[in-house]
Amino acid sequence: MLKTKDLTKKYGTHTALDQLNLTVNPGEIFCLLGANGAGKTTTINLFMDFIQPTAGKVFINDLDVSEHGNATKKHLAYIPENLNLYGNLTGLENLQFFVGLSQRKLDATAATQLLQSVDLQPEAINKRVVQYSKGMRQKVGIAIAKAKQAGNLLLDEPTSGLDPEASNDFARLLQNMRENNVAILMATHDLFRAKETGTHIGIMKSGVLIHSLRSDEIKLTELEKLYLETMKIDKNTLLE
Repeated sequence: MLKTKDLTKKYGTHTALDQLNLTVNPGEIFCLLGANGAGKTTTINLFMDFIQPTAGKVFINDLDVSEHGNATKKHLAYIPENLNLYGNLTGLENLQFFVGLSQRKLDATAATQLLQSVDLQPEAINKRVVQYSKGMRQKVGIAIAKAKQAGNLLLDEPTSGLDPEASNDFARLLQNMRENNVAILMATHDLFRAKETGTHIGIMKSGVLIHSLRSDEIKLTELEKLYLETMKIDKNTLLE
């Protein structure tokens, strides 16, 4: 489970995140929508313990991230917008290397099966990653998350730059992880993907979570209208 309580992050006089409260339960995909600077990536970075909160708390499986940073990482997998894999290694070798960092071993047979389970083309498994498309790299990222058996997954703009087919493939893999009770928090600009993939949607502006709703309670056209109206809200209004 992923959870925040009155989570705030300030940089001097600038408030990047203002009293955020959200919960992502096992089997849920919570999609955070918002323009650049809305606070989406700040939220992800706080869960990852990359930065420290100014106020409030971040919890992973009921553990306070600020107090148990190393312990919480055992329950967490992370896929950024641009996944850093080693280009001179194959997909299989990258998978084995990153799984090894968590003190687990994965033999070639098990690694191959994992990469096949995320629909990486068989001929690509033993190719160097420098030859991969972004969609293929993201599939390796999902394979790493599955191998780690983490109950929580953080995603920061994972479908940015993917073509429609690759984006659909990625969404299908997320649904598979959701069905296996993984709690998923995804920062995205993609309203369509948030509606089609997410179980819950949050709309942020200027560090404030303005709307939080179930995706099955709103149509895509209604979501688009709500999002555009939210983006027009004056920042001073949020502070009142």
